[in-house]
Order: sequence, then structure tokens, then C-alpha cells
Amino acid sequence: MCDISHVVLLVASPFHGDHRAVTITDSYLSLSARTGRFSFGAPRAISLNEDGTRLLLLRSSGPEDRFDRLHLLDLATGAEREVADPTVLAPGRTGSTADLPDVERRLRERSRLTAAGIGTFAATPDLAVAVFALDGRLFRTETATGRTTELATAGPAFDPRPDATGERIAYVADDALYVTAPDGGADRRLSPDDGARWGVAEFAAAEELGRHRGHWWRPDGGAVLAARVDESAVPPRHFADPAHPEQAPERFAYPQAGGPNADVRLWVLGLDDTRVELHWDTEAFPYLCAARWAGPEELLLTVADRLQQNVLLLSADPATGGTTELSRTTDEFWVDDLPGTPDRLDGGRLLTVLDTPEARGLAVDGKPLDTTGLQIRRVVGRVGDRLLCETGEGDPFDQHVHLIDPDGGAPERLSEGPGVHSAQAAGDTLLLVSADPDGVRREARTPHGTVTLTDLSAPLPYRVEPLLARVTERGLPSAVVYPRGHVPGRKLPVLLDVYGGPGFQAVANEPRRWQLKQWWADQGFAVVTVDNGGTPFVSPAFVRTIFRRFSQVALDDQADALRALGEIHPDLDLDRVGVRGWSYGGYLGALAVLRRPDVFHAACAGAPPTDFRLYDTAYTERYLGLPQENPEGYAADCLVDDAASLDRPLLLIHGLADDNVHPSHTLLLSQALTGAGRPHSLLALPGITHMTPGGVNEQLTQAELAFLRTALKL
Repeated sequence: MCDISHVVLLVASPFHGDHRAVTITDSYLSLSARTGRFSFGAPRAISLNEDGTRLLLLRSSGPEDRFDRLHLLDLATGAEREVADPTVLAPGRTGSTADLPDVERRLRERSRLTAAGIGTFAATPDLAVAVFALDGRLFRTETATGRTTELATAGPAFDPRPDATGERIAYVADDALYVTAPDGGADRRLSPDDGARWGVAEFAAAEELGRHRGHWWRPDGGAVLAARVDESAVPPRHFADPAHPEQAPERFAYPQAGGPNADVRLWVLGLDDTRVELHWDTEAFPYLCAARWAGPEELLLTVADRLQQNVLLLSADPATGGTTELSRTTDEFWVDDLPGTPDRLDGGRLLTVLDTPEARGLAVDGKPLDTTGLQIRRVVGRVGDRLLCETGEGDPFDQHVHLIDPDGGAPERLSEGPGVHSAQAAGDTLLLVSADPDGVRREARTPHGTVTLTDLSAPLPYRVEPLLARVTERGLPSAVVYPRGHVPGRKLPVLLDVYGGPGFQAVANEPRRWQLKQWWADQGFAVVTVDNGGTPFVSPAFVRTIFRRFSQVALDDQADALRALGEIHPDLDLDRVGVRGWSYGGYLGALAVLRRPDVFHAACAGAPPTDFRLYDTAYTERYLGLPQENPEGYAADCLVDDAASLDRPLLLIHGLADDNVHPSHTLLLSQALTGAGRPHSLLALPGITHMTPGGVNEQLTQAELAFLRTALKL
């Protein structure tokens, strides 16, 4: 039995991410909150024009300025100009997401976007015209002059996108798709009034499938491909703000594992009033993963079946709506997404992922390419006749950039040194972003020389060099961070700072992710991070160990890694092990103290999905299958039935406006713990979403530290 009382703490927090200051007493945490976790002032959303001579980017004016502005950089001269300032265009904006249309606020949540100001923009291929929305208002910028015009709209504008000329803009308002008139006349509604949502990405696509948009201009501007989303069969989720009982609960459609998904169809909506539906077997392949125009007379679609064991690349005729299967990728477990595939190369050749148990590779027309020694992580684009790829090479801690020859030549590495390197390219320009223990550099390599992008973000406080190792017979990637100035021979309590879920690599040579871990270490912990089976970038076999069962592999791997690290690092006190994590990491933290109290002695579990039968379809069913077909696996991964076994300190944390992991997950576990007479602590956050923006994360860190010091008797 744990020795702390059952405490329910209701912390009143700003609703929907209002960025008013919160009280943070620690200097590092205060700096982290003020600087957006050291992201304010850094370039982001970088877009190259089609010939690689210019780029657009978003960046604020400094390390404590949250409002991103639009900038144009001439890569021939190195000259940069600000072309749109949201604080001038819409003075008095607070930056609160409460001011955004609901669909925009949810898109920011899906894409984990916390910056204020211009959140996203879209531009013509030559970057001559850029468009964006501010609090539902539509703006058009001529980037050469910086002339910005606000356009009247039919309602709060969402996801505006210009045609290739920049004369017309398609946007969504009140779930309908509109197009502006080039002469300033009344906007034209393209989509029918049929009760569906038009031009948007449904929850499953935006949260789990990597598709955040729902409309695409035809290259000649004569039509728009639009998604029609019917959510009438999807059960609603409700979110009430207990701090404001006078307000009606918010609701939206949430596809729950085993239940109905949104019905998504594609239509070509012509400016000449023609409407053509694209036809594929939507019953067998309900997920639309990607769509694009391959030219005025062809569309390319990527679709997947419900369990994502079959992925098709389809060619679609926009005139008739007919589709033809170009490639089919199948896997007995699931087809793990490889961004940039499947695709069609010049000459009609088909690029697909080629997995073996040991490596992720590529194939062209079914013929394997020479990627020996590499793990392909992403196909970014083309440089001449070669594929620009982000790759793993050797141990998974680093990411490199390679050029891979689809005709069979040996790969060429473009990045140097340890770190996480990424890239994009256009024309004769390569933009290389390199993150390593010394910081982040963004360099455009052009025929005129190298141009370094200006970064105004706060310097990272710590230069952290985590002690990286592969441990146990499974080669689990692990890291240990000691306090600065640690004297060998002094035993330290262990903090397992964990995620452990599919889709995210925690142990990597990227500097920002180690800053908070170093702060935790300086509070007197040896901070341990382990990527257990199921996490990406080790090998396909490593990822698939969680097939049909999340909990056992993750928990066993974390416990085994701790024992192995204890042998390597004798200063780790394995009799005092605390765990902290968020989302899947929160699930793993609660799981650890519920099922392995012999190894884990206290946990802070943030936003944990305690019962995957209540989580979304596309994520959960990919790994666990349908709950109707795998009831044992779902039951084994559910934490609620373990409530009576708790005898370690447990702090549950959840935002009550979390539309990703609904707060009911934590409340159901707390209810079961209370019913079983098991003391625990609950920190509920009215108005806070899954992202904990605006300093809330740092405020929570203070609360977690106080809890762990008490729980571990530090």
C-alpha cells in the first residue's frame, strides 16, 4: 500500500490554450515556457519554389515572440524580407486558440502546432503569392512587394490554397468548399449542401495517417479535388469545461476502435459546374492516405484497408471517376507507412517500400534497390534522376540524408557527423537541416554558394551528450543522462523518462529532446530513456513485436533494459525508480507501477490511454486488430482491471479538453482505483488539450518533481 493520500487536484488553467502567464518558479522551466521550449524565433514551414531560387518560411522576431511572420529569402543574394506580419494585419490578437474556428483549432492539435501568428500558409509553385488565415480571416500576399490584402469570405476561412496563378483561392468555411472570384466578386460555393463536411481531413487521417488536408487544385486551375466526409455514423465525444458550467459542452465525431469510421469519398468539382466522383472499393479500402494531381488528366491516390495490411496506389481519371490499381503493398502484420511511397517515377516506374525483417528498403517495379546498410525512413523527393532519402545507418541514434539511384547505383551520403539530418530539394538547391549536440543548422546549398537560414531562437541552455547504448540481447536503444558534475560512486535514484509507443523514436542524437532530461538529471536523478520493441527505426521485425499486444513487450523491454543498464552504470539505484511519461508514455508509466511494482516504485502518468477499446480506429486497429476479433489482446492491454493491484505512488494527469486521448481514460482508471480503495493522486486540467501549451507543460513538471521527491523519499 502506498503511503500517500488520495488527492484530487483541480488546477484552473486557461481554456483552449490561452497563453496567459502561469506561475513557474524554476529559472530553466520559466525560460522554456517563455521561449516555446526554445522554438520561438526558429525558422519553420520552409517551402522552396519550383526552381530552388527562393524560399518562404515562418519565424517570429525573437526567442520570446510567439507570433510567426512570413519571410521570403532570395537564395541567389542571401537577402531576406518580411512579407506578412500578423500583428499588423490583425492587431490586438491574443494568440489564443479560443479565437480560432473549431476546425482550425483541431488541425493545430492534430499537427501539434503551438505557435501563434501565421500557423500555416500555402503558396503558388513560384512562391509569388501566399495565402493564409488568421482567426478565420483570409489574407493574400504578393511576396515580391509584401502587399497583403484581406479578402471577404463566406464564413470563417480554413485551409486556404491558391491556384497556380494565385488569382483564385479555395478555402473551407462552415464545412463547405468555396472559391474566391478573381475580380473580387462574390465567392462561389463548389460543394453541394448535403450535410457532409467538404474539403477537410477527418480525424483518422489527420491524427494517424499523416494527411492534414482535404482539397487540391488541378494544375490548370479548372477544378478542385475535394474530400467529402460523412461522419453521421461516427459517435460523438463531448468535452465540458467544469470551470465554466454555463457553457454548453463541445462535441465532435470520434472514430472509436471497433466502431464506424467516417465515410470518405473524393469528388472532382469543376469551375464549369461539373462534378465527378472517384470510384474505388471504399468498403474494402476505407482510408484515404494521400491524394495528388499527377497532371490535368490524372490523379494518384493511396488507399488502405481498415487493418492497413494492404495499401494500394491508384491512378484515377478525373473525367470519368474510374480508377486503376498501379501497385499493391501487403503485409501480414501491417504496412508501416514510409513517407514518399508508394509513388510513380518518371517513365511510369513504380516506387514501393520493400521490408525485410532486418531493414526497410525500396523497390522500383518490384526490383530491390541497393540500400545495403541503410534503413529508409522517408523519401523526400528527387535530385536529378536520384531519390533524396532520409535514412538510418548503423545504430538508430542518427539520421542521415542519402541520394539513391533508382537505376541501381550505390547510395551517396550528403550529411556528415552524428545527429539527426533532414532535407528538401528543388531545382539545383538542397536544403539540409542538421541537428546535433551543438544545436541546429539550416543551410541551403545552391549553385551560388551556401546560405545559412537565420535562427533567432534562444540558445539551448545545456550541451547534453547522453550516454547511448544498445542493451539486452534485443539491442534496445537506450540513453542515460547524469547530473552535471556527477561524482562517480554516488548512487542516484532513477527517472525512467519514457514514451515507448509506435511511431516515435525517443533515443536520438537531436539536441532539443535532451534539454528537459538534463534539467531532471540536475534535480538529482539519473535519467534513463529506452526505446522498447514497437518503436521505429531499428528494424521492421523490432516494430512488429507488438502485434496484437501492446503491454507485455513494452513492459518487459523496459524492465530488462533497466537491469542491463544497472550493470553498465553502477551509480543507478534500482531500488528507487520513478517513471514519467505522456500519452503512450503515460500509459506505460501507469502500467509499470500496476504490473511491475518490483521494478518501478512511483509513476507520473500523463494523458494515458488506459483502455484501447476507447481509443481511435486507425491507430489502435493497426496494431491490435478489431476488438471483436482480438478481445483477449484488448483486455490484456487495459489498465482499469488492474486497479486493485496498485501499491505504489501514482499521479494521474489529464487535460479535460483533450480530444485525442479523452479524459475519460484517466477518470475511469481513477474511479476504479477509488472503488478498490487504492490511494492515488489526480491532477485534472480544465481547458487543457493533449499538447499542454503556453507554459502548462513546465508547470506540470514542477508538480511531477514534487510528487516524485515525496514518493521516492528524496
